[in-house]
Amino acid sequence: QVQLVESGGGLVQAGGSLRLSCAASGRTFSSYTMGWFRQAPGKEREFVASISWNGGVTYYADSVKGRFTSSRDNAKNTVYLQMNNLKPDDTAVYYCAAGFPAPPMAVITNLRDYDYWGQGTQVTVSS
Repeated sequence: QVQLVESGGGLVQAGGSLRLSCAASGRTFSSYTMGWFRQAPGKEREFVASISWNGGVTYYADSVKGRFTSSRDNAKNTVYLQMNNLKPDDTAVYYCAAGFPAPPMAVITNLRDYDYWGQGTQVTVSS
């Protein structure tokens, strides 16, 4: 199995920054597309960002564009989410996921198209 472990969550004041990491183990390939999702209390899990490990293509939800940046380190089988200028509305449990895209797409935005998920890490942004 492919296992994903998120880390880097915590408590931060509005306007601050956090860097999340997602480390993969098991049957992991550099060809996997990786994604970030978040789920706030009482809300559905929503798409945040996706990055292609083959092409280096990234895609972001409108709510985080210009503030969040996803990157990768294939040698470490790790994907990152740099979160800047955090807002209280960013408070949620953040999950990373891995899957294969449907050609010709290089990124995945639908949670149903991801095959593996991490356990999540809590991000809390205070007012």
